[in-house]
Amino acid sequence: MFGTALIVFREVLEAALIIGVMAAATKGVPTRGRWLLGGTLLGLAGSAIVAASMEGIAQFADGLGQEIFNASILGVAVLMLAWHSIWMASHGRALAVEAQSIGGAIRDGQRTLSVLMVVVAIAVLREGAETVLFLYGVALSGSSSVVEMSVGGALGMVGGAVVGVTLYFGLLRIPVRWFFAATSVLVLLLAAGMAAQAARFLVQADLLPSLKSPLWDISSVLPNESAFGAVLHGLIGYDAHPAGIQVLFYVVVGVAIAAGMRWVKSRKKITKTTSKKYVHTY
Repeated sequence: MFGTALIVFREVLEAALIIGVMAAATKGVPTRGRWLLGGTLLGLAGSAIVAASMEGIAQFADGLGQEIFNASILGVAVLMLAWHSIWMASHGRALAVEAQSIGGAIRDGQRTLSVLMVVVAIAVLREGAETVLFLYGVALSGSSSVVEMSVGGALGMVGGAVVGVTLYFGLLRIPVRWFFAATSVLVLLLAAGMAAQAARFLVQADLLPSLKSPLWDISSVLPNESAFGAVLHGLIGYDAHPAGIQVLFYVVVGVAIAAGMRWVKSRKKITKTTSKKYVHTY
């Protein structure tokens, strides 16, 4: 029962952390709740389909289908998060104002909510598919009865959801002047962490070199299996013993998104300055 609870807790926690960060990052955008719910339901539906097709996925590409599948959906999530981070760099301040006073920015906000739905759906899909795979292995081992697995799964689900909700309300307590900066950093680290995880799956599929594995090992200090390690893994892609290629992907994606955010901010400042000069001259 404990093993099942731990598996479900880790997977639900990762999905809940991503949903919490994305919900906080779109604070002030109307109807975001519908898009969050839609993404969650799509992810659950996708998980059910993946569960039904698990045997075929596992045998795809000489038994490496699960790794390739995971890497693919993580890649899509990274692209969506990168777009969201860059969009928020130019619209974040506007979203902190009351809805009735920001007109056009809210319309732009409605567009970015489709990205929010995709990211949430992918997060739920990935964690749901992995949960099914892990629990299938536990069931085959015969180490737990159906009742034990059901109770353990329920406990793990509640525990993961509680931690995710706690993080969300903690983010909402951040002062407005720091709020979007904090959530932007979290989304950036989330994307970089997902890129590193995608690299790990591609190494496992022998599609990328490891570039030394592990590059370091601090599992004796903070193991991946610990509660805090699980939270850090869900938030920033923490790995106690990463391969070199994971670190490379993490740094490259993080720097690329940060550069994109900086470029968008500089372009916005230039546009504002030009507009003011034009109005003054007129």
